Order: sequence, then structure tokens, then C-alpha cells
Amino acid sequence: MKKIISLALLLVMIITLSACGNSSTMTMGTGGTAGTYYGYGGILGSHIKNTAGVTVNVVATDGSKANILGINSGNYQLGTVQSDVMAYAWNGARSFESEGAITTFRVIGGLYAEAVQLVTMNPDIKSVADLAGKKVSIGAAGSGVYFNAIDVLTAAGLSEESIVPQYQSFADSADALKDGKIDAAFIVAGPPTPAITELFTTNTAYLVPIDGAVADSLMSSCPYYTTHTIPAGTYTGQTADIKTVTVKATLIVSASASEDTVYEITKAIFDNVDAIKSSHAKGAELSIENATSGMTAPFHAGAAKYFAEKGVTVETK
Repeated sequence: MKKIISLALLLVMIITLSACGNSSTMTMGTGGTAGTYYGYGGILGSHIKNTAGVTVNVVATDGSKANILGINSGNYQLGTVQSDVMAYAWNGARSFESEGAITTFRVIGGLYAEAVQLVTMNPDIKSVADLAGKKVSIGAAGSGVYFNAIDVLTAAGLSEESIVPQYQSFADSADALKDGKIDAAFIVAGPPTPAITELFTTNTAYLVPIDGAVADSLMSSCPYYTTHTIPAGTYTGQTADIKTVTVKATLIVSASASEDTVYEITKAIFDNVDAIKSSHAKGAELSIENATSGMTAPFHAGAAKYFAEKGVTVETK
């Protein structure tokens, strides 16, 4: 009987130790269930499981900041975030001033563009400078959109005081534009964006370029921005390409994840672009170049190993 009990205890210990050392299951923080982060996270999770053998539990969250905090607390091991919010966390700035710098995550790669889209129904607003004195929606105070708008205004030599700021959601901004309550709105999301699509479908609306000296100044002071072109025809009545700037939806991982596991996850994504593209439109933006540019936090060693095999060197820490 003592031998049986001893064997049973030994078996329990082996199972327990195996579970503690098992890195084949990860939780991914995404965004709201109606948003791109959640749906796209599910697609990525499926490919990671099928190709890398890592089960990914995709959970709905409040977005970028919540995902970074979740990784920091150990509740999540993966997360989708905006590249600018990621930079705020790494440096303990802006929306992370109260928490201080958080460095418990690493980058796997950029996924797709979240373009800064400046929308108006006033044909006389042709540049950012034309916003001076106008009623402009710049997102909820302290939100990612708010900081994006302030960055763009600053690059154009304006400030929050140079305009009549309105702090509205995407849907509220579109309604306010249609009702003539505001002159323009900043909307930061991957185009085509539903709120803008609806606006262009039912009204005559315009996208204002964010390019030239404004874009150059912005990217010089805020390296997490990159250039982006919204192709003609993205929205009804949009007859020309529109140049703007973008932050990136980015996949991050816990710094404590093993190099081998993160290598296999990275490989599962970027070796299967065509399959992911067939499952989700945003998969079309997956590329080694997009994955490795515009990042202001270090990459995980496992991701760096994969990109090195593709001829690209990225910063690690």
C-alpha cells in the first residue's frame, strides 16, 4: 500500500511539474468583440495552434493598454496593441505616466496599418493647417486618437488651443460631421473604417492628406509613425490616393516566453501570409518589412531569430 501511495504521489508530482513547465498554451489579449483586434486575433491564434502547436486562448479586452497591463500582471502572454501606445508603455509616458515604464513585454511584429484619417465635408479644408479655428473631433481625452491628433497638429504648427476641440468617438464624429456640428474629425483605424465608409456612402466627404513637411516633422519627433497611402476607391467617391501617416497594430509577447516558442509563433504567422489573408482581409498587410519597421520597443529574441533568417536584423533587449 505504501508503494502504491508513493507511486501515486510521484505521478502527481510529475504531472504538476509538467504543467508548470508547459508553454504550449497562451492567452492573447485583443479588443472588443466587434473590433478588428478580436477577430484577427482569433485567426492568428488558429494558425499558431495549427502550425506552431501552441494553443492560443483569445480573450476580449479594453484594447492596447489593458493588454500591456495584462501581460505585465501575467494574465496574458500575447497581446495586440497600437505601436504608439506600446511606446508610451515602454517609456512610461502619456497614458502610462501613472503606472511608469513597463518593460515586461517584447515585440513579435507589426501586423497592419492603423491609419490617421482626417475626414471632412468641407472642400476648403485641404491641409492640416486649414484646421486652425475649426471645430475638430480629436477623440476622447487621453485616448490613443487624442494623442495622434495632438501629434499631427503639433507637426503642422498648431495646438489644441488652435482649434475648437471636440472629444468624440468615431460614430459620434461621423454623425456630427453629417449634422454640420463639426468641421473635421481624426479617426485612427485600419481603412476602410466602417464609420468613414458610411459617411462617404451617404454624403460628399473628403480625406485630408497628412504628408510633406507635416509628415516629415511628425516622424522625426515620433518614430512610431510611418507613411501610408489610402488607395483611391477605398471609400465611395475617393478618386485619388491619399497620403497619410500610420501607427501599427502590433503583436507583443511576454518577455519571459521561451525563444523557441516565440520563434515558432513568428514563423507560424509570417510563413503563412497567404492562408491568413484568405481568412481575414488584414492579412494582406502582413510582410517582413511591415513587421519590422516603426517599432520603438525591442523584439523578442525568438522573433529576432526568425527575421534574421529572412535577412532582417531587429533590436532586442
